[in-house]
Amino acid sequence: MKALLRIAAGLFGLAALSLLGGWLWLSHFIDAPGKLSVPTKLVIAKGAGLQAISRQLADAQVVEGPTAFRLAASWQGKAKALQAGEYEFQPGATPRAVMDKLAAGEVVIHQITLAPGRTVRQMLEELRGETALEGEVSPLPAEGSLLPETYHFILGETRNQLIGRMKKAMDEALAQAWAARIDGLPLNNPQELLILASIVERETGLATERPHVAAVFVNRLKKGMRLQSDPTTIYDLSGGLGVMERPLTKADLERATPHNTYAIDRLPPGPIANPGRASLMAAARPLASDDLYFVADGTGGHVFSATLEGHNKNVANWRRVEKERGK
Repeated sequence: MKALLRIAAGLFGLAALSLLGGWLWLSHFIDAPGKLSVPTKLVIAKGAGLQAISRQLADAQVVEGPTAFRLAASWQGKAKALQAGEYEFQPGATPRAVMDKLAAGEVVIHQITLAPGRTVRQMLEELRGETALEGEVSPLPAEGSLLPETYHFILGETRNQLIGRMKKAMDEALAQAWAARIDGLPLNNPQELLILASIVERETGLATERPHVAAVFVNRLKKGMRLQSDPTTIYDLSGGLGVMERPLTKADLERATPHNTYAIDRLPPGPIANPGRASLMAAARPLASDDLYFVADGTGGHVFSATLEGHNKNVANWRRVEKERGK
């Protein structure tokens, strides 16, 4: 009997030593820097279990040995907490850091920056080029309905989902600009403010000029003058793309297209681009000015005038600059 007890005690001792050794080994493994030498991205598929995830991590050399990682995750109580998604692992990441990242769902965040003044067609081309987004855009968003900003998204988000966020952002920005508008604007509703802002956006790339450009168009609207904005003509002639590879001609300006403000009175029927927040606010709060005209000054900006005589002089100066440049 004593012999059996000694054997049992010995076996228990061996088991205890084995467990202690295993615990010490896992303790070392879980916090030991990995051998990953470069940042590495992996996509963990939906529904992947601990065994599949461990194998994928080991194959990519994010961790050493799928079995060890599987045991460590079970030991830490995170065997069922690891989440699907796109992850980036840094060189030397420990197994603990890897499993914590997976358990927390710290997926890769992508971003896209859409510049103000782009048309819907131009924006959709940029979204189609983002391979982390999925799906087609349907239905086609209305011109001017998407706020150009920087947007963040994760792998697998659909283009329609992002479009929905862009529409909501524009609705909110337009409502804020409309609420902040000055008294006496010749605009009947937020849609007209959006249309004016889109023209301002396409007329100048200088932030400091936007309120001044807006003032010119507001003054023209008040006087019943046609806006005579080149970008409105270009919008129709380009089929909504907003850019042309040739200069406008006199015949272009005389063509009675829907948005051509050389041929129609007041504002066009809809926006000609997607304006940013600054242009929305410029249209809502234009500069106090009597100016009715502006023309390029040759430096990327414009020169303004309140009279046709002054404008004609400015135009002559601009043509001289163009001639000197050989255009």
